[in-house]
Amino acid sequence: MMLVEETQVPQAALPVADFKSHLRLGSGFAEDSVQDAVLESFLRAAMAAVEARTGKVLIEREFSWTLSHWRDASGQILPVAPVSAIAEMVLVDRAGDETAIAAGAYQLRPDQQRPRICPVASLLPTIPTRGSVRVRFLAGYGPDWSDLPADLAQAVMMLGAHYYEYRHETGLSGRCMPFGVTSLLERYRTVRVFAGRAS
Repeated sequence: MMLVEETQVPQAALPVADFKSHLRLGSGFAEDSVQDAVLESFLRAAMAAVEARTGKVLIEREFSWTLSHWRDASGQILPVAPVSAIAEMVLVDRAGDETAIAAGAYQLRPDQQRPRICPVASLLPTIPTRGSVRVRFLAGYGPDWSDLPADLAQAVMMLGAHYYEYRHETGLSGRCMPFGVTSLLERYRTVRVFAGRAS
């Protein structure tokens, strides 16, 4: 399985001005924009960490997902949420030849936690032996920062501020995340059950 981010969060969608206010940085000076690139990088890092922790895509963008077999041919759960549209589904055989699947053969079942692709008939198309299927889809709460749930937006701000404050620290654990951030994210985490065990 391979998930590829086809488009990035546009710079215009990042709340750099709000982040400056959150950090209580001075304003009204000629050098106001000097740190913008640094602040943008911390925002992007915080967003990536929140998305990794929750499996939720914050700002809308396109993804390509390739897998070699369906976990369940009667309905395949997508790897991230929320998903608003399936752009295409393509079967790829062992020689690399591609066959597009008609959009009428499948449908998206939206869900805030576990969106899935379901067949219109009985089962999803058979994936060729030693081949794969590629699904392109649009995921995210929306194209703008204002589309995010308030608690997720606050978690990004808090985590970005944490990264900014400890930007020169080298002794912090790579998995370090403030308690306040993890508390805000807890209800968005998806519990996955494999072989009778929750993860």
